[in-house]
This record gives sequence, C-alpha cells and structure tokens, in this order.
Amino acid sequence: MKENKLKPWVRILLTFCGLALIAVLFVPLWRIDLVAPQYPEGLRLLIYPGKLAGNVDIINGLNHYIGMKTLHTEDFIEFTILPYIIGFFVLLFFVAAIIARKKMLYTLLILFVSFGILSMYDFWRWEYDYGHNLSPDAAIIVPGMAYQPPLIGFKQLLNFGAYSMPDIGGWIFIAVGAILLYITIVVWRSSKRDAKLFSKPIIAISLLLLMSSCNIGPEPIKIGVDNCNFCKMTISDVRFGSELVTKKGKIYKFDDAHCILNFLKTNVVASKDIKNIYFTNYSGTHQLIDVEKALFLNADELRSPMGGNIAAFDNKDSLAVIQKRFNGNNISWNDMYKP
Repeated sequence: MKENKLKPWVRILLTFCGLALIAVLFVPLWRIDLVAPQYPEGLRLLIYPGKLAGNVDIINGLNHYIGMKTLHTEDFIEFTILPYIIGFFVLLFFVAAIIARKKMLYTLLILFVSFGILSMYDFWRWEYDYGHNLSPDAAIIVPGMAYQPPLIGFKQLLNFGAYSMPDIGGWIFIAVGAILLYITIVVWRSSKRDAKLFSKPIIAISLLLLMSSCNIGPEPIKIGVDNCNFCKMTISDVRFGSELVTKKGKIYKFDDAHCILNFLKTNVVASKDIKNIYFTNYSGTHQLIDVEKALFLNADELRSPMGGNIAAFDNKDSLAVIQKRFNGNNISWNDMYKP
C-alpha cells in the first residue's frame, strides 16, 4: 500500500491548489475589453464566478443598436452553479491531500481537465449565441455581419477592437491545472528515487508561490460598491480612483486625487506605515498604477468627482492623447504630495 501513497510534497501542493481556488470565488475569471475611437478609455466586461461586472450598462446600450441581447447576470444559470462547482473542487483537492492516494490524484486530474474543457465550450457557445442571434429590428444592420467576441485573443468588430483573456481567477485556474498535471506526471513516472529528486524543488516552488500569494498588493476598485475613505461617497467613476495600501495590508480607496491628498494630511496612516499608493489609469483598462511609475495630468476640464481634476497615465502616449482634449499641466506625484 505504501507505493500507492502520495508523497508529502504532493499533498502540500494539493492543499495549496485548494486554497488558491478559494480565491477564485472573489475575483474575475475572465474579461473582455472593447476599444474604439469614441471610447479612448476603453470598456470592460468582467466575468466573475457569480456575476457580471464592469461597464455592463454601457455595453448593453451599444449591443441594443446592433441587435444583440442585453447581458444580465440572472439570465445565466452558470452564475448560480459555478460557485458551487468551484467549492466542490476546493473540497476535492483537500480530500485528495488527506487521502493521499494515487488513484484519487488521477481522478482529480480527469475531473478538473474535463471541467475546464466544458467551461470553455460553454463560454464559446454563449459568445456564439449572443454574436449571431441578432434582432432583425436593430438600428444598425450589416448583412452577413456577426458580433461574436473571440474566445481568447483579439478580434475586430466594426470599429471596436475586442480583447478576450483570462483575468485573475482564470490565471489561477490555469496555474492550478498546470501544477496538478505536473505532479500527476511526476507521480506516475517516478520511482522512489525520482520522487526524492523532484520533491525538494517542488516544495521550494510551492513555498515561493505561497509567499508570493501573501504579498500585500492593491485590489480592484468596485464601482458603485466601494466608498471613498475620505469623502465617504460611493465611487462612481473608475478613471480618477486611487488606493493606499499599508504595510499591514489594510487598503484605503478614494474616488479623487483631492480625497487621497487630504486623507494623507490627516495622518490617519503615518508615512512610515504606507507600503504603496496607486492611481487608476485614466486610459485603457483602468488598471492600478504605482505612483512612482505614473504620469499625471492636471486639467480643470477633466471634471473629476471631487474637483481634484488630476488623471494618471501609464505612458506618455496615452497622456498626450488626453492632453489634446483637456489642456492642462503635466505634474508628478512629488508635486502633489510631500510627506
């Protein structure tokens, strides 16, 4: 029976994979970004395990003109059952680590890969249905035109460029699948001597992954959900958002440069306790940028929520494009904040 037992390093990795899948319940699995001249900041559809998020209302308005069905979380049964399926795999990884049998490991791999294939097929089927079953009464009809987004990668849809790719949760799934496949191959092929050879580097890698997963970092700003920690208003415009992360991992979110600068003056968080400060990229997909790498534009015409009128950018080209529309001054973080 001993030869059928999994080695400790395999059980550690199985436990780590189960813990990683728990995080998937709280982050986006997939995202679709839309970029067009009339939307230089870009639009984003975020697909969580249990809901749709991002610029859903704007995308639905655009879909109406071309005859596509509008997107609503409640229309997809997948959002009801997917959290339970993820929970099932979390439990299965833990059970496999506890039972520590090779047969259980092989079964887990088959189930996990099968689920991944079925999920991608279901996603493709959903995209096909929405992209091809168009209303004949649409305001804009292009004969023979379909609007199915790419399953993964880029596709041009009229004047919109559509990018489809995994988000945080999707990459976690891919990483878990890769780890599971690797350890299954090692267990299947290796003798006791081989197992000893592989165990030390694998444990080292898993510990590094665990340590990196514990690294303190920013989290996405949830529009219409998160409140500004200074003015207490609900954050409604992601383009001007900012975030402060303390060395202990506490996160403060703000809807405007005006708010974070005034918050810093209150000394609620001492300068020595600040790990990082981030600003939302005004352009593109509105990712968070470290202030040390961000470029800033101060222009009254930006009309940010609380009158700070400061926008952040991750490169000079994006800043230049917006500066042509809103004439203003280039400033740095050091110009705005002096501890």
